[in-house]
Amino acid sequence: MYQKVSTSLNFVEREKETLAFWNENKIFEKSVELRRGAEPYTFFDGPPTANGKPHIGHILTRAIKDIIPRYRTMKGYDVLRKAGWDTHGLPVELEVEKLLGLDGKEQIEQYGVEPFIQKCKESVWKYKAEWEQMSDRVGFWADMDDPYVTYEDNYIESEWWALKKIHEKGLLYKGHKIVPYCPRCGTALASHEVAQGYKDVKETSATVRFRCKDEDASYLAWTTTPWTLPSNVCLCVNANVTYCRAEKGGEAFILAKELVSSVLGEEGVTIVREFPGSELVGRDYEPLFECTAKACGKKRAHYIIADDYVTTTDGTGIVHNAPAFGVDDQRVCAENDLPFIQLVNTRGEMCGDTPWDGVFVKKADPMILDALRESGLLFDAPQFEHSYPFCWRCDTPLIYYARESWFIRMTAIRDRLIEYNRRVNWLPETIKEGRMGNFLENVVDWGLSRERYWGTPLPVWVCQECGEVHVVGSRAELRELNPSVPEDIELHKPFLDPITFPCKKCGGTMKREPVVIDCWFDSGSMPFAQWHYPFENKEQFERRYPANFISEALDQTRGWFYTLLAISTCLFDEPSFKNCIVLGLVCDKDGLKMSKHKGNVVDPWTVLDNQGADAVRWYFYTGSMPWLPSRFSAEAVSEAQRKFMGTLWNTYAFYILYADIDGFDPTKHALREEALTPMDKWVLSRLNTLVKTVDESLASLHITEAGRALSAFTDELSNWYVRRCRERYWGKEMTADKEAAYMTLFTVLKTMALLSAPFTPFMAEEIYQNLVRTVDASAPESVHLCDFPAVNEAMVDPELEAHMAEALEIVVLGRAARNAANVKNRQPLSTMYVQGAELPPMFVSIVADELNVKQVEFVADASAFISYKVKPQLKTLGPRYGKVLPKINAYLQGEGVGDLVVAAHKAGKNYEFDLDGVAVSLAEADVLTEPMQKAGFVSQTEHELSVVLDTNLTEALIEEGFVRELISKVQTMRKEAGFEVTDHIALTYAGSARIAEIFAAHGADIAADTLADSVMAGEAKGYTKEWDVNGEHVALGVEKQ
Repeated sequence: MYQKVSTSLNFVEREKETLAFWNENKIFEKSVELRRGAEPYTFFDGPPTANGKPHIGHILTRAIKDIIPRYRTMKGYDVLRKAGWDTHGLPVELEVEKLLGLDGKEQIEQYGVEPFIQKCKESVWKYKAEWEQMSDRVGFWADMDDPYVTYEDNYIESEWWALKKIHEKGLLYKGHKIVPYCPRCGTALASHEVAQGYKDVKETSATVRFRCKDEDASYLAWTTTPWTLPSNVCLCVNANVTYCRAEKGGEAFILAKELVSSVLGEEGVTIVREFPGSELVGRDYEPLFECTAKACGKKRAHYIIADDYVTTTDGTGIVHNAPAFGVDDQRVCAENDLPFIQLVNTRGEMCGDTPWDGVFVKKADPMILDALRESGLLFDAPQFEHSYPFCWRCDTPLIYYARESWFIRMTAIRDRLIEYNRRVNWLPETIKEGRMGNFLENVVDWGLSRERYWGTPLPVWVCQECGEVHVVGSRAELRELNPSVPEDIELHKPFLDPITFPCKKCGGTMKREPVVIDCWFDSGSMPFAQWHYPFENKEQFERRYPANFISEALDQTRGWFYTLLAISTCLFDEPSFKNCIVLGLVCDKDGLKMSKHKGNVVDPWTVLDNQGADAVRWYFYTGSMPWLPSRFSAEAVSEAQRKFMGTLWNTYAFYILYADIDGFDPTKHALREEALTPMDKWVLSRLNTLVKTVDESLASLHITEAGRALSAFTDELSNWYVRRCRERYWGKEMTADKEAAYMTLFTVLKTMALLSAPFTPFMAEEIYQNLVRTVDASAPESVHLCDFPAVNEAMVDPELEAHMAEALEIVVLGRAARNAANVKNRQPLSTMYVQGAELPPMFVSIVADELNVKQVEFVADASAFISYKVKPQLKTLGPRYGKVLPKINAYLQGEGVGDLVVAAHKAGKNYEFDLDGVAVSLAEADVLTEPMQKAGFVSQTEHELSVVLDTNLTEALIEEGFVRELISKVQTMRKEAGFEVTDHIALTYAGSARIAEIFAAHGADIAADTLADSVMAGEAKGYTKEWDVNGEHVALGVEKQ
């Protein structure tokens, strides 16, 4: 009737069969079609780049991205799950450069921009198959047949429309600014890109003597970038800070008074004169290098200016300014009409007739320091460690460099960015005002343009005569401006570069700015560009905007999350997503970041091929909150799999085994309330409470809480409900009680298949197909085409659940007490005493049966069965009693003293006594209390609950213990012999006289419980085994009849 269920926890092959079933029957496509036209729920997929291989972190993102859309689909929503590919940008260019053996922009242009672009287009799909295979294998359902692709012309055209709108709002401008710049890539970076590439590095700084022209002294200025010193044009002080002339070792220095001791030291320093910084303004000093003086020409330079940005938090209180290499430097130099010099070229090499021309700036640092040392101008060169930005794409140190770039004026919409960020439901909540909020508080204008090749071309044309700017917003507009433009023109370099048109203002020639834009603008435009909005799909876009749910890793707070928010604020005046789960880093088992050089990188296929997709998914859902770093290991995955998947699978296997034996078809029976036992009612109440918990948790994106609730219930289902009810399935007749047992377990398992479907979609499908579809051909074709379970409030009984929870707590403590006394559960005991709880009789009998005790007594005080040992708390008593402390300890070890101390504390009093004339008073905090067992009793305590087992054994109890042990041994042998649960046997035994007495008195009971048609003394026959049963030797034999 049912397919036989293997209890093996090797799910991999089963998952592959399920995957084939989904693909052959187009289950994903059917799930989409089933909900088409229903209330929309939109998921935006952050586009990965297919020119890099997927890693274990991508399984985490795929798992989190998949569970919520699956859940919402089962809840009846029309869920958008459109996949996408991020295809532009420098990572692609660098890959192609490597492939072609090119190095830098000059060689790219020699090779040819058009063939280079073609290679980029091919390169982006290098690992597409691996990505699709991984996504498919992990159960990530998304429309990968019709993805959005950021290099496609329709996508780019939507971005052009967006940029035109941004320009019309006055937010797009060209500026000559200090920007983070990668000399290797030859382009500027945006602030959100810089944020991704910081590293802690050790470098050498410089404190430099700048010789005064009007007195025999030196200004001391400190810099962390010695390579900027040849471009120095002025020194800057704070007009309101007190400076001084300080002398040491026959030399005079000028610096902030507050910093004298940290720069010159404490000894041998004389402060000759103090004065405000304003007195220094306008004073001249000698340039450090001849090349510097030459570069400044005839324009006045090398004098003191003042500005409030100078502080005394570090350095000397005097700042060296090089206008091309710092935002403040550029501003104060421009305000004071100082010459603009830039003795570093676009490759990051010194230039302009310096002694170090052609040397990369970071390599020039020690050379410049040597030159200063030789000329006597280097005061100090301390080593320091700091966080320095590196290019996130090619790992080259960035420099801050004056460039002409195109910017989006994010500072103008800062307040709205902050407001819209606060509208987003961030998980964790701390992101809102923390990492994301702090970034937005300090937002800078978005450096949009890139002096590269493979990217969305900036659609800005500038008149070569009058400087008029025209932003083109569509292909149609471009053809209107220049009718010779082909209709099918590709929107990339170099095809757009030659296109010109007349300036409407002066008649001059409009040429395109020959740059591309930040590829993060591509990914941030996906909410509308994936639809080719506003040129097509207007209704579709408006129905699907903003997104209900997105999720990516933590680094995307300053990447994709930021650009989504930035662009939507510019265009639509609202956030483009409502809810966001921010994912933590996947670390190794020791909590270390995975990296190739550490050798701790986990190949995702190793885990998928060994433990399977469901196991990895389940681990990521329940191992820790998604935003916390996870300690990933195969062992951790296996443990998570065993606890939940293994337990649920074995419970399902148990049902199938007996339902198949009995030919039980749940469609021909009903769940009749009048036949339900208290255990049935309890598990059905717990099930419906679970449905409510999981539903509410997933609705609010609390995935881990939902998963852990499923796991806790599964444990109770298997190790409490099924274990206590299993005998109900053994009878031959289909009694009302047996029917109730089957229907209850069927109801629970079917509901569990549906509840777990978003979490472990493969196992849920496997269970559903055999459990439900085998007997009901009219049921939905797949568990993923079912509705999510709805809570039946009528079945929820909070009081019943509370009593059972209390009974379980007592059982757990009772088991711990048995373990402590080394008494097996098969050995009956006479009495258990319980303090701190009271249960109705029905639950008392459950506890007694579970713990194999004849009676349970609830007592107000169990101290009569528990003895206490107390020790002095040294932290509190040491200062008070000093040398008397050893004597106090000896006193407390006296017979019964511990019990008296605990009794006094329970009565709310101190325990007081006199010791050698010293009055001793002990509060509860003054002693360490340890419960001790009284002879014949064993106790366990947890919070206010205590249980005490009477371990004294009568002859009748011992004999009953023998019977239970023998039954257990025979059942073990039946399994080992490979017998079916329904097989009858012949049982033979040979053992001690004590064993013979047990069989003589209780053979019928042993036979009934083991399906033995006969029990015979003599030589053990069939499958045989020797045992030690409570110290008595016995040989048992079992033969199938």
